[in-house]
Amino acid sequence: MSTSGRRRVVVTGLGAVTPIGNSVPEFWTNLLAGKSGAAPITHFDTSLYDTHFACELKNYKATDFLDRKSSQRMDPFAQFALISCDQAIADAGISLKGEDPDRYGVVFGSGIGGMATYDTQFKNLMAGGPGRISPFFIPMLIPDIASGNISIKHGFKGPNYATVSACATASHAIGDAFRIIQYGDAEVMVCGGSEAPITPMGLGGFNAMRALSTRNDAPEKASRPFDAGRDGFVMGEGGGAVILEELEHAKARGARIYCEMVGIGFTADAHHITAPPEGGDGAVRSMRRSLKDAGITPEEVDYVNVHGTSTPLGDISETQAIKTVFGEHARTMKISSTKSMTGHLLGAAGAVEAIAAILACKNDIVPPTINYEHPDPACDLDYTPNVAAKRVVQYALSNTFGFGGHNATLLVKKYAN
Repeated sequence: MSTSGRRRVVVTGLGAVTPIGNSVPEFWTNLLAGKSGAAPITHFDTSLYDTHFACELKNYKATDFLDRKSSQRMDPFAQFALISCDQAIADAGISLKGEDPDRYGVVFGSGIGGMATYDTQFKNLMAGGPGRISPFFIPMLIPDIASGNISIKHGFKGPNYATVSACATASHAIGDAFRIIQYGDAEVMVCGGSEAPITPMGLGGFNAMRALSTRNDAPEKASRPFDAGRDGFVMGEGGGAVILEELEHAKARGARIYCEMVGIGFTADAHHITAPPEGGDGAVRSMRRSLKDAGITPEEVDYVNVHGTSTPLGDISETQAIKTVFGEHARTMKISSTKSMTGHLLGAAGAVEAIAAILACKNDIVPPTINYEHPDPACDLDYTPNVAAKRVVQYALSNTFGFGGHNATLLVKKYAN
């Protein structure tokens, strides 16, 4: 029990399928090496689009992880969810043998859900009428089917639902799971997010918003957070899962503990459907709430894994918010955007980036922000340019901000008895 009277929560398992690795070890190795996941899109013909590239999964076959029948009845976003959760559950060594399944739950989100399924079934409708629509259309489409599939496969009967808050989705899922354990409603929670948005409609929609980079001549250089030459984000796909567990439960079964989760902050901008407010007021309040929740001062934070999307306005707004929250300490902290390598995984971003923050805290090394070549005077902090950096990380903070003005901040701490 913590000094606040709330139960302590630790991280005991991680899983990920990402554009730079289909497992957590591969993902982490490539993060530290500064490897870009951006390349020309292979899923469909992009010749009529403004953007021709994205961060797709590499060497991915669903049947390498799932049986053929199951994979055929799941949209890619649900595949990524189940695969990353299977990895995390195995990593944590979780077994329901002798356990109460009501004390195990799932909160797992997706910002969009089954977009590829929608594209396919709409084509079927147009080609042959409603009789051509698959009976699996709705179960493959809805965002909550991922959390449902996870609980069905593993027998977890505790709290189970999905979060949907655009790019803040997975962070909200992790934060909710944290609270569920703190308040005594579960002992173990599987949480995170997944997304599979690289479809004709997905690419076309973000191009119509002029949100994406169009650096088609050099895709691997396109995601460049905080660089003066940034021109938009790069779409990514994948999933990330985290196992959160009540501390005494984890110790009793001899679990390996990555770190302790100690604070969350959730706020709204109440400003604009896509643009952040000048100065990043919502981000400021979100970060401050996470610090207050953890009971620490700004000066105790060593590393911030920023939202850092590589958009002209977003990167400036987040930089301003960090300066407001941390003052002079903002210039001594390590900061990095792993989106420079993974691209923007939308509803999965918060989970994949939380894993990066957790591993930075566990291993005392900060992944870089790659493609940082031309400093922007409005973005003047230490973004760990291009090369990973050794740094003792006692506290790491992870920011995610979503369309609609949703802000979520997660705070983890190096584990100590």
